[in-house]
Amino acid sequence: MMRDNVIIDTGVLVAYFNRREQLHNWAKVQLAKIQSPLLTCEAVIVEACFLLKNCYGAKDLIFALIKSGNLVIPFGLEKEISQIEFLMKCYENIPMSLADACLVRMSELIAGSCILTLDSDFQIYRKNNNQIIDLITIV
Repeated sequence: MMRDNVIIDTGVLVAYFNRREQLHNWAKVQLAKIQSPLLTCEAVIVEACFLLKNCYGAKDLIFALIKSGNLVIPFGLEKEISQIEFLMKCYENIPMSLADACLVRMSELIAGSCILTLDSDFQIYRKNNNQIIDLITIV
């Protein structure tokens, strides 16, 4: 089944672009099922580029996805900063990263969206205070 409005998290990007990652094949299979474009936020791109810094060519491939429109960043931190701050305070005990807060907020803003992630914290996070977030994740 092809999915659209998929918001991608850092771990999946890293697994996809780094063949040495344990979940590389899983990420390839999942991404093959998803209708382009993928959605994300700048914080995820920053994390992915940092984690892939020793993976030759990976950053170039991420930038190419953005330039081609296959990876879209429809999220503005400045506009959503109050909600991001609220989410990060709510989940201080986990703690919630900036990227995770941005993705949760995106799931609130983009109707019918789901988050493609390897991060089990998304099973704890809630959108709109109490709604379970639709996830594509490893079981």
